[in-house]
Amino acid sequence: MTQILLVEDDPTIVSTLTEFLQSEGFAVTAASGQQAALAAVGQHVPDLVLLDISLADGSGFSVCRALKAEQHIPVIFLTASGDEYSTVTGFDLGADDYIAKPFRPRELISRIKNVLRLTGNSRSVIQLGSVTVDTDKGTATKNGRDLYLSALEYRLLLLFLTNRGAVLTRTMLLESLWDAAGEFVSDNTLTVYIKRLRDKIEDDPQNPTLIRTVRGMGYRVE
Repeated sequence: MTQILLVEDDPTIVSTLTEFLQSEGFAVTAASGQQAALAAVGQHVPDLVLLDISLADGSGFSVCRALKAEQHIPVIFLTASGDEYSTVTGFDLGADDYIAKPFRPRELISRIKNVLRLTGNSRSVIQLGSVTVDTDKGTATKNGRDLYLSALEYRLLLLFLTNRGAVLTRTMLLESLWDAAGEFVSDNTLTVYIKRLRDKIEDDPQNPTLIRTVRGMGYRVE
């Protein structure tokens, strides 16, 4: 699964962007400043870094310089700065792309996938038992056969895959699906979609082994 490090000190942007990126099949780690970002990379090298220029304890330019000096980690700058100097400086430091706030989420996803393809860091295929999800193509198959998931079924599956091991409550699922789909998803609708998804991916939907029910809490994918 593609690992993204989001370096941003605005908690609202971090929360919103993390939820959106996870709904698109990316694993996201957030860092609020320069030191936290470099420490995160030291622990686990991400496939791509989304980097704000203005940070509370330093500069995104300094982070980019350090990342490029150690190893070629793809970097996309996220910033409100639209001036020519910031753009040129970013590219001179080795940034792979640059997108100004406010940006359209779909445009950001397109930029991310393009940079990953160009740098060879794309990890678009996710495996869950006999189910294979290709996030670049937006497809899901079981034993090589297309599952023909609806848009909400596909997003629901991605939510489980990007939160493996964690218990997702019904409230968390409802909020994430509502934000991602841009339309209201009711509790009854969620029940229907979980059943439909299990019918398609489980060998025995009556005794699910992929999406497990955690009684009194929610659901979990191991």
